[in-house]
Amino acid sequence: MSHLANLRPLLTRFAMVMAVLPVAVAGLAIPSQASDAASESASESASNSAAIWRPAVQSRWQYQLQGRKSFAATGGINVDICEVPQSGGACVRPSVFDIDLYAAEEVSGDNKTLNTAAVKAIHARGAKAICYVDAGSIEEFRPDYQQAVAWHKSHGNSLLGKPFSPEFPNERWANINNDQGQRDFLLKLMEARVDKCVQAGFDGVEFDVVNAHEEGKSVTGWSVAPATQLIYNRALAALAHRKGLSVALKNDLSQVDELVSHFDYAVNEECFQYDECETLSAFVKAGKPVFHVEYETAPSSFCRKSGTLKFSSLKKPADYSLYDKPYKPCV
Repeated sequence: MSHLANLRPLLTRFAMVMAVLPVAVAGLAIPSQASDAASESASESASNSAAIWRPAVQSRWQYQLQGRKSFAATGGINVDICEVPQSGGACVRPSVFDIDLYAAEEVSGDNKTLNTAAVKAIHARGAKAICYVDAGSIEEFRPDYQQAVAWHKSHGNSLLGKPFSPEFPNERWANINNDQGQRDFLLKLMEARVDKCVQAGFDGVEFDVVNAHEEGKSVTGWSVAPATQLIYNRALAALAHRKGLSVALKNDLSQVDELVSHFDYAVNEECFQYDECETLSAFVKAGKPVFHVEYETAPSSFCRKSGTLKFSSLKKPADYSLYDKPYKPCV
């Protein structure tokens, strides 16, 4: 499961309504069918957008992509977690949980049980749930993996690239170019996954690994232009909104200015470690939260600055594991 887009390791749904001139019939102005359809489309888009959950800046969050058997009733997710923050005082609870689309296999016994029970329990506690989906690499342990392999083989081995990283060898970088329809295939695959997010009751979606253009061919196996990455990322955002979900921009800091208007919040890993956090201020300035996590950096090195930037920051273990604990928000 790649929860890191850097080790170092989508068009916002927009409705363009064209004004259609009335057709004069017997001296009367009769709206055309196209005008009616455009009005209905605009109304539907506005209604859908209004229904989408959008969190407030500095909402506390929990990042738990790995499950524990001790929380079997909720797919391995600890929905009752309450811990003392780095700043001290009483324990605090997250109002936002970022969890995997699927329940932990060691808990459910398979790789295709949706995290529905966790989402319902999260909602029962007054919180919201973001659905983790890998959009830029193909993971071997996902139930739709063989679909990707079959497409790859039937299209000149043009989809699956190099292993994501030494830490995550069981996934491979996806080719988001479209010379053989790779991007079209991936977006259909993502749509099926987002439909499952909706089925499970999630409120938002995090698309991971959407920065192939930054890593380059030597890392990914594919030459991806910045413009190609923008097309794909905007299409992902549009897909989420079309399905009634809010959407996170995961990393891809070099394109924040071009993407901040299309995404509802940011999810970032290790921007303090790599001195990149100022770029994400564009989200906060737009009234959109930044859900941020550090692994190797000490809280004493980033929590004060995080507060100044109004980020929602967590400290997780240096081994990059994402179980329920430690859950240590800055405040």
